[in-house]
Amino acid sequence: MNKINTKHAMFTNWIPPFIDVMKSKGGSATAKEVREGIAEIMQLSDDFLTERLEKSNQLRFDNQVYWAKQYLAWEHLVETSRRGVWTLTDEGMGRTLNYDDALALIVKWNDIHRVARKNKEAPTLADEVDIEPEEKNELSLLDILKKTTPTGFEHLCGRLLREYDFEDIVITQSSRDGGIDGTATLKLNPFLNMSVFFQCKRYDGTVPIAHIREFIGVLATDQNGVDRGIFLTTGTLPKTAFELERKNTKLELIDGDKLVEMFEKAEIGVTPRTVYDPDMAFFSQYMRHEQ
Repeated sequence: MNKINTKHAMFTNWIPPFIDVMKSKGGSATAKEVREGIAEIMQLSDDFLTERLEKSNQLRFDNQVYWAKQYLAWEHLVETSRRGVWTLTDEGMGRTLNYDDALALIVKWNDIHRVARKNKEAPTLADEVDIEPEEKNELSLLDILKKTTPTGFEHLCGRLLREYDFEDIVITQSSRDGGIDGTATLKLNPFLNMSVFFQCKRYDGTVPIAHIREFIGVLATDQNGVDRGIFLTTGTLPKTAFELERKNTKLELIDGDKLVEMFEKAEIGVTPRTVYDPDMAFFSQYMRHEQ
């Protein structure tokens, strides 16, 4: 186990690796992925990870990680989607914190809440966020998805999969991706997991059928026996692609229209109204994402 400072609140130790884990996941992760990442970085023992709180019987480490997340959220470095996925804000992506930074952050927000309690006030969203007039956006969600960088689109697809309960998502390096952009696991039930390859094609127009055939070839030649392959694109797909999908039980196709539908259903990167408006603040980080 790495050396842990016990002079202050234990969760102070988890804030620096919390940010590191989130960045390693492309800026978004589930609580489970963050906990596992911190445990690996800090080389935490099984005894430490399984220790429970006396009153609630909750795992002490899990509780501490949630407190770390809460302070980072107050600092506007982390936000949580309605499906529970944790995401670094633009400011969070640009920050690197050491232990002293984490301690200063905690002291700052403890002071803010102490004053609020003294004045019998609770901090509200309006108190914590500078609310600016809503910026009108004429671009459709699909238009914005097409403006992401290739690498940004891969990470964005990884984020979308997390919203639909996929775990252990890894974006592969383009130089050695073997014809895939990422891998993931879907837990079907306590006994069964499904292994997944996914391919992300940021495309304007109809995707050539050759790309679909190449992806099917990767699924067929995989020696580990992957269970499913998901092909996600901002473009349209020819009828022959869906014919191939019907014949190949491993293949799942997500075209531009279905992709938009999935973002709207999960309510990520959109502002729900009668119609869905893209949230430019959300997508901007993926437009700047470099390999």
